[in-house]
Amino acid sequence: MSQTAGLRKRKKDASPSESSSAQHQDARRTDTHGSAKLMYTLAFIGIGLLSYFNFSIIYDSAKLVLDEWIGSSDHWDATPSSDDFVQFQVDEDKRQAVVNAFRHAWSAYERDAMGDDEYHPISMKGTNLTAAGGIGYTVIDSLDTMLIMGLTDEYSRARRWVDTKLSFDRDANFNTFETTIRVLGGLLSAFHLSSYLPHSSPSWRSLAPTFPHPDRLYLDKAIELANLMLPVFDTPSGLPTSQINLAQQRGAPNTEFPDLISTAEAGTLQLEFRQLSEITGDDIYWKRAEKVMSVIKTARLPHGLASIFMSQDAGQFVTSAIRLGSRGDSFYEYLLKQYLQTNRTELVYRDMYDDSMQAIHNHLVQKSYKTGLLYTSELIPEQNHEGEVSWRLTPKQDHLVCFLGGSLMLGATTTGALVQPVSIPPKPDELTLTGWRDWKTGVELIKTCMRTHDTATGLAPEMVHFRIPSDGMDGQEFAPEDWYIKGARPGEEAAFDARYILRPETVESLFIAYRLTGDPRYRDSAWSIFQAIDKHCKVDTGGYASIMNVDELNSRQEDKMETFFLSETLKYLYLIFSDDSILPLDKYVFNTEAHPLPIFNPTIPTGFS
Repeated sequence: MSQTAGLRKRKKDASPSESSSAQHQDARRTDTHGSAKLMYTLAFIGIGLLSYFNFSIIYDSAKLVLDEWIGSSDHWDATPSSDDFVQFQVDEDKRQAVVNAFRHAWSAYERDAMGDDEYHPISMKGTNLTAAGGIGYTVIDSLDTMLIMGLTDEYSRARRWVDTKLSFDRDANFNTFETTIRVLGGLLSAFHLSSYLPHSSPSWRSLAPTFPHPDRLYLDKAIELANLMLPVFDTPSGLPTSQINLAQQRGAPNTEFPDLISTAEAGTLQLEFRQLSEITGDDIYWKRAEKVMSVIKTARLPHGLASIFMSQDAGQFVTSAIRLGSRGDSFYEYLLKQYLQTNRTELVYRDMYDDSMQAIHNHLVQKSYKTGLLYTSELIPEQNHEGEVSWRLTPKQDHLVCFLGGSLMLGATTTGALVQPVSIPPKPDELTLTGWRDWKTGVELIKTCMRTHDTATGLAPEMVHFRIPSDGMDGQEFAPEDWYIKGARPGEEAAFDARYILRPETVESLFIAYRLTGDPRYRDSAWSIFQAIDKHCKVDTGGYASIMNVDELNSRQEDKMETFFLSETLKYLYLIFSDDSILPLDKYVFNTEAHPLPIFNPTIPTGFS
């Protein structure tokens, strides 16, 4: 690999030891960036004047300032140029290619490891998460993908395994967060979608449920699992423990951080437990998960952002990194989705979401200083010898953060909308200034995430760093203009950051953006990613593997196929090549593992405000 390539081309958590090196990178705001932030802030001063002066003049002026700070998005800016109705057509060939990829992955797993939690395609074997056995992570995570794709035979065999082989009687600790989003979420989604199998129609527009009722098997298993998990909330603060021993029905701490719970782990249980309460009429599940949100709201930090760790006993944020990647990401995601899940009736979640998005724009959204790519930085706490804490801005962005672009666009058309329904794409007078801010930031973040696919393989690395004036690269012959993989060196072993582990976050945002705009360029980008996955990650004997270096054409593969590849990556790719009648965004909300759950009008009210 050339020296140029080594520098330029570059549910789920990275451990602190894996990301600790990023905490020492020198990063400071530039004067230019501060001036741009001032202009950005001035735009919102105009909001307070709208009731006193001509609305349209000030609205347009403020919007121009937003455009100058965030950017016009060049060809990525999906603003309407006409009143043409957007029609979503099925791309049969590309969608079938995704189905074929799923079959290639699933058939290998079913052949070699049916029922095991995880699959290793190179060694052609499965493993479980604990020595006491597994609980079918891969099977349950894949059920609704089979239902959506109409894979009747594969689904029938998977259902039979759930009915005859699945057991939660495991005397070992499982991660509370992962078990909730993958297993409980997967069971609830399968319960709902099971009414619609089998089907062969390419469109669900006129598709009536095949069965009169959803499959009770999945609901019974979901209730069983949730009841076993309820003890995780038996803590002094009500925040859940990081682990759960299912056989003993006892919560357990994370052995690495025994007194802490990550904010994402605590704040990413609510959709699933709320859905179960709504189905069963038993409010115990919702009350326990809702208490967590009340604790988090009470613990709000002055700047509105969330540190990645909370004290499990005290229910307070502890001094730790602030980021939108690992241990923080899905907390922000679920603020919006709780509001959407309850059909926009529970305003406390909208308020918490709006508050957090404002804080993200105030403190984390940055521009690369040479090419102007929008990205989100991290805040790293540093303590001096006198015990005083300061915060260092670090220009590092995880691949996990790429969920945010689509999430912001979805929030813009809901919490930031002046009318309902919003046009596809939204028209200039349909969103508030805050809505337009979030829309444009979302568009730009997706653009940036696609730029991180500018590698030898066309796949994005696990982590990227963005250029800043003080990084010491100016003047170097092969210095990248905008972003780079930290630690990448030609001829040396690939840096940890250079991996691609079949993550779905970029294609998730592309799916949402396509549904909200109809812009075919989002489809084109998704197709490019799929082709890259199929070329570089496919294992000839079956399955797909992670690769160790996205900037090496013949990169060594890692013997691991993450369950979210089947649950999320391929599902979102399938949906982006389908029409908008399958799982419409005004009828369903996707949990953070891409399990679709129906939107409903809540019968159990929120207990805090």
